[in-house]
Amino acid sequence: MSTAAPKVTVPEILRLKTTGQKITALTAYDYPFARIVDACGIDVILVGDSVATVVQGVETTLPVTMDEMVYHCKLVTRARPRALVVGDLPFLSYQAGVCAAIANAGRLLKDGGVEAVKLEGGINVARVMKAIVNVDIPVMAHIGLTPQSVHRMGGFKVQGKKSGRQPGARERLLDDAHAVEDAGAFAVVLEGVPMDLAQEITEQLSIPTIGIGAGPFCDGQILVLHDILGLTDRFSPKFVKQYVNLQDVVSQAVSAYIGDVRGGAFPQDQHSFHS
Repeated sequence: MSTAAPKVTVPEILRLKTTGQKITALTAYDYPFARIVDACGIDVILVGDSVATVVQGVETTLPVTMDEMVYHCKLVTRARPRALVVGDLPFLSYQAGVCAAIANAGRLLKDGGVEAVKLEGGINVARVMKAIVNVDIPVMAHIGLTPQSVHRMGGFKVQGKKSGRQPGARERLLDDAHAVEDAGAFAVVLEGVPMDLAQEITEQLSIPTIGIGAGPFCDGQILVLHDILGLTDRFSPKFVKQYVNLQDVVSQAVSAYIGDVRGGAFPQDQHSFHS
């Protein structure tokens, strides 16, 4: 009899909030890493548009296309993960109107193989979000520091502070949180939000909150895989915890390989075929 753990579904993510068990989530963009993080027991794999900055080498998430997101979703879902797989809707794939949003969300499910989609925004996208939910496509919301709004925000800055520079910002984030819940989102990512505000939102909502730079009081946490593995060579946000420096590990392995080839230590007899 198989002892494999059951597939994580949207109802299971909702149930975890009621039980108090923290939800774990990470990004993945390809088959090998999807297999690894899934085997560790992660609850949610997000195929994020952060692929732009950590894989494609560009400065923001804005250039990522729908075709690219479908491609990376395919790579992840080929691993047949137990985790719930969520695909990011990239910039301008849902802001142009309800019909385009539904069609693009559907592509991530039909062609990419994901089980839910994520889109950024609160009150401003609630109508679009509700339309996607109404055709039975599960939606994860994303409010606070929304990277697709980097130019409006003037950079990647914490949102919802009490400072005079953001008058009414806390109230707007609370309104955004309730708007996405009312629109039918099954969970909401809170990014770059003061932890006391994140706690208030978490306590007010019936759907799970998943924090990234939002403190310890959310119902779950998500980070970018390449950040926790030490594979990024750019600015690392304050909220990231690096668990290993794979950049050094990989560099050591490649340097050793170069030395072996140049010195004649590789390949040897055990690495060769015989007639």
